Amino acid sequence: MTDEQLQDVPVDQFWEDFYRAKDAVWSGNANPALVREVTGLASGTALDLGCGEGADAIWLALAGWQVTAVDVSPTALDRAAGHAAAAGVADRIDWQRHDLGVSLPAGTFDLVSAQFLHSPLEIPRDRILRSAAAAVAPGGTLLVVGHAGRPSWADDDTHDARFPTNEEVLDALALPAGQWRVERQEALERPLTAPDGRPGTVTDNLLRVRRLTGTGA
Repeated sequence: MTDEQLQDVPVDQFWEDFYRAKDAVWSGNANPALVREVTGLASGTALDLGCGEGADAIWLALAGWQVTAVDVSPTALDRAAGHAAAAGVADRIDWQRHDLGVSLPAGTFDLVSAQFLHSPLEIPRDRILRSAAAAVAPGGTLLVVGHAGRPSWADDDTHDARFPTNEEVLDALALPAGQWRVERQEALERPLTAPDGRPGTVTDNLLRVRRLTGTGA
């Protein structure tokens, strides 16, 4: 399917077909950047945007967080709920179906996590991240992790993909001066095995910002 044809596919249909095509899409392990950045934080309420099959949400729940986890695919959410029940944390996670370009769950959260919010379809990513920032409670954390580029083994000519830098994400967030503190922004390299088994690496951008206590949305 060409990029032009992809744009004619509804977002919910694309992701539902994506998850229904395989019995399991992801590894079942929480994203390493989330684990690194959240370990040591006092647990509270968390919002997991684009939760997929639920690994991040389940890790957060096991760490004591009360989680609201969001995806547009019913199949992904059903799988995630099953995994949560098996892990014994079904009562700590509220699974909600949302198209993030249209709506987010109501309320504010001590942690809002957006891990690899990329899509082959065009999505209003900047607007989604601004809504994510608005959902952070005073004293809370917004964690945005995304690809900085394609894996070392990938053919750069196969996809017309461009990934925003941390500075571009910060600019797009348009955080009010004096109300937020940037706690970390860096590029992290991690190993990533190619589909044919070749070893390689990929670099991710990580941005962690905190809403200062006493400021509102």
